[in-house]
Amino acid sequence: MPTLNRMKTTTCSLLICISLLQLMVPVNTDETIEIIVENKVKELLANPANYPSTVTKTLSCTSVKTMNRWASCPAGMTATGCACGFACGSWEIQSGDTCNCLCLLVDWTTARCCQLS
Repeated sequence: MPTLNRMKTTTCSLLICISLLQLMVPVNTDETIEIIVENKVKELLANPANYPSTVTKTLSCTSVKTMNRWASCPAGMTATGCACGFACGSWEIQSGDTCNCLCLLVDWTTARCCQLS
């Protein structure tokens, strides 16, 4: 008799599990999450003025002038351009933050330094 009770309990538990699994199976609808997200993205792209960016970026720039061939930007800033004295038009940016004038005769160097924050 105890075996019969165990079988009834096992069968009943199995039926409950199957019923719960059927409830967990997703139902096919016209509005799946992918379609909802896709429609929302299309709406945002179609009307960007209605949804302004919450991220505001500011570009800050300054010039650093030295009386030699090298000019380095302050920490956290990037060199975006250089100018050299004695009409030297040959320069390079090294390590992203330092201007190096490549002419032999240079009396000053200016680095244009910018930071996006």
